[in-house]
Amino acid sequence: MYKLLIIEDEPAILLGLKDELSKDFIVFEATNGKTGLELALRQEPHLILLDIILPDIDGFKICQQIKEKGVDSSIIILTARNQIVDKVKGLELGADDYITKPFSLEELKARIKAVLRRKEASWVESYKDKLLEIDFKRYKAFKKNKPIKLSLLEFKLLRFLVSHKGKVVSRKELLEQVWGYHTLPSTRTVDTHILSLRKKLGKNYIFTIHGLGYRFEPLPSNDLGDL
Repeated sequence: MYKLLIIEDEPAILLGLKDELSKDFIVFEATNGKTGLELALRQEPHLILLDIILPDIDGFKICQQIKEKGVDSSIIILTARNQIVDKVKGLELGADDYITKPFSLEELKARIKAVLRRKEASWVESYKDKLLEIDFKRYKAFKKNKPIKLSLLEFKLLRFLVSHKGKVVSRKELLEQVWGYHTLPSTRTVDTHILSLRKKLGKNYIFTIHGLGYRFEPLPSNDLGDL
């Protein structure tokens, strides 16, 4: 399940959205911009439904701050203003889509699914350097042209790490995105699979950032890796 944040100050709209979307998403809510921004930075939801007209900070400023802080949340703007200039402004600030009030829940849900599909499509399909070759669509991996046996979970974990190469991803994020857990289990699930991947790929790809998580770094062109 994806995490979804609703920032909306109209009680009736907020209640209706929460009741409907809680069937398919883990929903967080905020009735003002300040709380909404704090939740966005703390929870890093997959998608944010963002009202433009809020009692404290307008939605455009929230959208801008979310993107400036590097939060990788998709944003759908909810607006009662049916002016092209407002829609263009929202998209230029980094929003993925907009929908004008009043709207049907079915249309909104279709827009949400479309945005999340585009987000998933940004995950890489393959990885290749002079040591490794991985095809994530066909679930095939090779090291020095010899097949590597990876489990389905290892393929999914590696694909997520490679798709976010150079960035630190937390254990919590990996559990949510790869395993689908939303509370941390007692076992060191991620650590065990990371250790297994390091043994199979070599130690020069996946790095532990203590207290934060893990980072995948492509093999430098002058490095033959852990042979």
